Order: sequence, then structure tokens, then C-alpha cells
Amino acid sequence: MTGGPGHGRPAHCGRALFGQRARRRWLHLIVGGALFMPYWLVGTLVVGPFTDGAPMFGGSPLAQFGAYGVGLPIAALTALFPLTRPMSVAAARALCGVAPDRFAEGPARGRAARARTAGWFVLHLGTGALVSGASLALPPFALAVAALPFSPALRASELGRFWNLDHPWLLWAGPPLGLLMLLALAATAAAAGALLAAAAPRLLGPGPADRLAAAERRAAELAVRNRLARELHDSVGHALSAVTLQAAAARRVLDSGTDEPGFVREALTAIEETTRRTVGELDAVLGLLRSGEDDGALPAPGLNALDALEALVRGAGPRVALTVRGDLAGLPDAVAREAYRIVQEGLTNAVRYARDETVTARIALSGDALEITMENPLPWPGSGPAPVARPDGGRGLRGVAERARLLGGTAGAGPADGVWRLAARLPVGDGATPRGGGSR
Repeated sequence: MTGGPGHGRPAHCGRALFGQRARRRWLHLIVGGALFMPYWLVGTLVVGPFTDGAPMFGGSPLAQFGAYGVGLPIAALTALFPLTRPMSVAAARALCGVAPDRFAEGPARGRAARARTAGWFVLHLGTGALVSGASLALPPFALAVAALPFSPALRASELGRFWNLDHPWLLWAGPPLGLLMLLALAATAAAAGALLAAAAPRLLGPGPADRLAAAERRAAELAVRNRLARELHDSVGHALSAVTLQAAAARRVLDSGTDEPGFVREALTAIEETTRRTVGELDAVLGLLRSGEDDGALPAPGLNALDALEALVRGAGPRVALTVRGDLAGLPDAVAREAYRIVQEGLTNAVRYARDETVTARIALSGDALEITMENPLPWPGSGPAPVARPDGGRGLRGVAERARLLGGTAGAGPADGVWRLAARLPVGDGATPRGGGSR
């Protein structure tokens, strides 16, 4: 048996008065007192003419508290500056023992938030000034009172004369009374620290404007992650599909016993180019994920980079007929990137079901819009399923529609006139105009 509940009360009281949390809160109050000093000095200049030239630090208590009262409104005014809340939050988060997520981030937004910040600043500095003053003045006085029975010099001093020594028992009341003074100071500091800790979330916590800003930040972060996930899906998904199809085609040629080394070599070259390009894109996307930043330039090649477009077509296989009309070099970067991914997904989807038929890809810059069309013949009934690189069907067509909508365009896919057709139309504004044409 270790004892009843009463045995733990002294230890609990000791932690409440002198534990680590109490000491940190006491330090927080001392910091508030130090910050209040300039305001108090300004207050002494204001009340100085009414104190008959009394010294600044040795004046009457009325003058001292008068300067204190003048300094508080000045502190409230300076608390309206934007940096006040971040500095107050940093100090309170480190020293008050309050959960960090209960504080607002950044400068105060709105009149109500600035008023709450000013209220906290005045409470912190005003309470800290009182506790700091008591912490400086009371311990020496308490120790002197406690030492009265043991020091003739103290008994002969003004303190001893103030202390009525005509009654000897009063002399020996000094040590316990001095100890009680120190305990009262510790209790007052602990209570003031608890008061500030309780008020901190209400005065420095997030308001409606802060919650809205936090929600906007989370939405922006989710949007970045969704874009990066879409990039990974389109890039890696296309690469795996293209590699699977090329490898399957090469295997069928080898299994058939025909002597077509050129076809196998072409398939292996396409696999090599596709994987090398995709590894570079994957490294760029993972670099963005590691850094947690998004500069708006996702690592997709642009459709206006004709060599990247031709490499994309080579990776899809030899039976792709690509036609380009218009000069794509003037496309805005955002349109070029999203169009590249749409072409990439369209080729991946078309080649999966085209079997040995030719896939037609048409890219035309007409007026203020870029038109992308992918067509492949539908499989004949009874011809057997086409080789599928991704048995679950993927999410590519939904991604194509999302990319088009983000740019204010349209996209759709489905059977039409005996073929499977993917068509997308992306507005380009004034950033690109048709200048000539060509075919590949």
C-alpha cells in the first residue's frame, strides 16, 4: 500500500506551483512584463507633471499605477500591427502549455480578430507587468522578514522598527510569514499563468476568416496532390500500357516463326524510349511531392514540343496515323501540357483495343480552339478480346474530361460511325493562332 489519495496532494500542489509547466508560464509572464516596460516609461512621462517631480522608480504607488494605467491603452493600439499576433502566438505556443493546433496562423484578419489580438496583448503585458513587479520586489522583502529573528542589523533597521518588536512572538512569526509570502507569489504566478493559458485559445485562436483561409490552403494542397496524382496516372499508366503492348506484339512475332527482326527491333526501341522518358517524368513528379511545392509547371512535355509528340506516337506502336494541322509552337503552356496528356491517354486507350488496325490521331489548331480526335475501329463480334494492359480499365477517360474542363473545354468518348472516337476541344484564347499546317 502506498497510502490514500491525500498522500498525492502535496506533490500535486508542488507541481502546480513549481513544476515545469508553471515555470514556463511564469517565464511567459516575465516576458510580458519586459515588453510592457516601454509603455510604462511612456506612461511615466504622461503622469510625471502630476507627481511633483518624484523619481521615476521611487515615486508613490499612485504614480506607478498611474503610469501603468496610461501604458495599457498604448499597448492596445500597437497590438493592431500585423506582426503582433504571430509573435504572440509563437510565445504562447512555446510557453503556455496549450495545444499548438488551437492557435491561429498568420496576422489577424478582420476587425474582430484584431480586437481579440489587442485584448490578448493587453492581458499578457498587463498581467505580466504585475507579476514581474511582484517577482522583483516581494522575494527580497520576504527573505528579510524571514531573517528578522537571526539578524540584529535587520531588527535595528526601518523594517525592524516597522515590525512591532514589543511582542517577541511577532519576531518569530517572521520566518513562516516570509515563506507564506513566497508561496503566495508562486500561487499568484501560477494562477495568472493558468488564466493566460485559458484565454489564449479564445483570443489567439482561429476566427471565421482564419478558418476560411485554412480551408483554402487545404483545398489548394489537395488540388496540387490531385494534379500530381493525375500526372502519375497518365504518365506511368501510358508507359506501362505501351510497354505491355509492344512487348506482346514482339512476342507474337517471335512465336509466329516469321523472320521480322526489324519489327522486333522497333518494338524494343519503342520500349526503351518510353521507359526512359517516363522515368524522367516520374522523377520530376516525385521531386515535387518531396518538396511539397507546386510552381504551376507540372513536368509533362508540351504538345508544342513536336519531338515529344513524335516519341509519344512511336511508343504507342507502328500503326498510328498522326495528322497535325496548324503551328503548335504558339500554344499556351497550360494548354500544351494538358493536350499532351489527353493525346497520351487517347493513344493508350485506342491502341489497347485497336488490335492490328490503324489508329487515327488528328490534332488541329483552328481559330481559338485546339481540336484533338482519336479514332480506332471497334472490334468485330467474335474476333476475341483485344489485349488489355490494365484489366481494371483505369481512370484515364475521366481524367481526359477533367483536364478539358479545367481549361474551359469539352471532351467525350464513345462509339460513333463504327469507330471508337475520343474528341476534345480546348480553347487557346489569343495565345496561339493557326499558321500554316502539315501532316505526319
